[in-house]
Amino acid sequence: MTQGAAPAVARHHHRAGGAPPPEPSRPTAAKARPRRWKPLLFCAPFIVLFAATYVAPISYAAGSSLFTLHRSGLGLTAPSEVFDPLGNYDRAIHDGGFTASLGRIALFGVVQVPVMLVLALVLALLIDSRSTRGRSFFRLSSFLPYAIPGVSAALVWSFMYSSQSSPINRLLEPLGVAIPFFDHDVVLWSVANVVTWSWAGYNMIIIYAALQAIPAELLEAARMDGASAFRIAWSIKIPAVRGALVLTAVFSLIGSAQLFNEPAVLQPVSDGSVSSSFTPIMSAQSALAAGNYHYAAAQSVLLAVLVGAVSFVFFRLTNRGEQG
Repeated sequence: MTQGAAPAVARHHHRAGGAPPPEPSRPTAAKARPRRWKPLLFCAPFIVLFAATYVAPISYAAGSSLFTLHRSGLGLTAPSEVFDPLGNYDRAIHDGGFTASLGRIALFGVVQVPVMLVLALVLALLIDSRSTRGRSFFRLSSFLPYAIPGVSAALVWSFMYSSQSSPINRLLEPLGVAIPFFDHDVVLWSVANVVTWSWAGYNMIIIYAALQAIPAELLEAARMDGASAFRIAWSIKIPAVRGALVLTAVFSLIGSAQLFNEPAVLQPVSDGSVSSSFTPIMSAQSALAAGNYHYAAAQSVLLAVLVGAVSFVFFRLTNRGEQG
């Protein structure tokens, strides 16, 4: 039957008094609406877990920071909670220990994060180089410190830093040199060394994975044009891993703001150089140990806002450089 015959048959049935052929049914809005909700059903477990583990604690901390504890009389009665939206935040801003910890962490991030990322980048480039022998061994040995828990690594380095048993100072003793690892001006960089030792390998793996995504044809063409290994690394490999460098930089900045394990482990052997408010997290932990949950919540909210602002500005700057 030709295409023109179908309309003729339809007209014949209509003239004969028969019912016209039924048109194909179209999905109604009521039937189409459930289909739109089906993807949300697959996302439901994640949404529930995200709300329970992130949204709920953050909301509770933000709400708790709006109250202050008031004690009356001689303090024999239980303290009462008073709604004071700016009380805890005003106290945190004027708290010398907390503001000093913020400045200390800012200096830590400005110095330690670039040093660690440069080290991770150099390790990744060396392992990715075709002329490097034993690449698997160096890749594993560079990543191995990350496999050691941070507390265990800090305990090992506390022995390395000890003024009585430091093997580093014993090796330097013939030269008449002794490094004061726990001096007030040096202890921050002693902590930075532990963090760099623990996390450089992790960042190296991320950068190395990005290097593996570079097309081999591009690298081979550069070698055929006479480009040296340094020129290839500088002009091709490093620009290609720019996204990985930005990602590791943001993760490292956030991790710096959350610094707690390393200084907390070194605190008992630091001769007072590492105080209870050495980092913002330690300061909030001290307030929490003292029973002032609302003040600890305010410090945590301030830290979260500052970290979010820094991350946002960093992303804007890096994206602007990429678009330019």
